Amino acid sequence: MHHFVTGQWPSSALHPGVVVDFYREELIRHQRCLRYQREYYSERAYTSAEQALVRLLANLDQVCRCKNADRLMVNLLEQFDVVTNLSAWSNPRTAN
Repeated sequence: MHHFVTGQWPSSALHPGVVVDFYREELIRHQRCLRYQREYYSERAYTSAEQALVRLLANLDQVCRCKNADRLMVNLLEQFDVVTNLSAWSNPRTAN
């Protein structure tokens, strides 16, 4: 599995609350990054991404109970990363 943004997964996938908290933190980081870069997006693109993040955050507990939730969340986080490029900001290997 892809080690996303922070470079590590929650300490224990056996505790659903830990996993939900991990994903919530990652989504919030993407939301902050999106807001920081707002001036670079069209209003429509920004609104669409923001609404998707808000909806996902509101339903995160339910999403994380789904079969293949980890795979789904990794896919969603990667899609948000295409927009926000957060992983480049967070990855020390890409820093000067």
